[in-house]
Amino acid sequence: MRPRFHQRSDAGALLAEQLAGQAGRDDVIVLALPRGGVPVAFEVARRLKAPLDVLVVRKLGVPGHEELAMGAIAAGGIEYRDESVIASLQVPPARVAEVVRRERAELARREKAYRGDRPFPPLAGRTVIVVDDGIATGATMRAAVRALQTRRPAAIIVAAPVASEAAIQALAPDVTAVVTLLIPEAFFAIGQFYEDFGQTTDQEVTDLLARAACDPT
Repeated sequence: MRPRFHQRSDAGALLAEQLAGQAGRDDVIVLALPRGGVPVAFEVARRLKAPLDVLVVRKLGVPGHEELAMGAIAAGGIEYRDESVIASLQVPPARVAEVVRRERAELARREKAYRGDRPFPPLAGRTVIVVDDGIATGATMRAAVRALQTRRPAAIIVAAPVASEAAIQALAPDVTAVVTLLIPEAFFAIGQFYEDFGQTTDQEVTDLLARAACDPT
């Protein structure tokens, strides 16, 4: 399969077209899942003339198979565990706890790096568009949605350039809408749908957030 998108910013521009109905509304905010979701969300926010911020989420990778998610954590103490994966791979509770501790430390580091002392934006009564560069298992996005639900938004729209059918079905009951450009039958890794899927750096994240803060339109 040929890659569908050149790079994350191009995918974000295309995704924004699908979200055009949210443009120009003062109750809309775009939240990116860092790091890879930030370049996508930056383009979405810019085209919708909406503010941009981040919601830090960390995947809980299976020990020895870290690319496979057994859950995820999000800012605010939110934790989602995929008990079926944990049980099928017989991951001991002590190993799960070890992964959670390690990822909580990284989550705290990223919160400090990306937000500093700036408080999390108020979400009550707002329409939140939460963006990532792709949704494979859906574990990190499910943790993100749980974190958002505690803040009482009026609507939660999950948006990503590519998403698996299984992830969409898992997320749909808990959100207002799931918006995606591509639902492939064969989904092995998000990177297979991008020509350039280089790792987004902390510096790129902070630079894009600063640009958005200076000119949200």
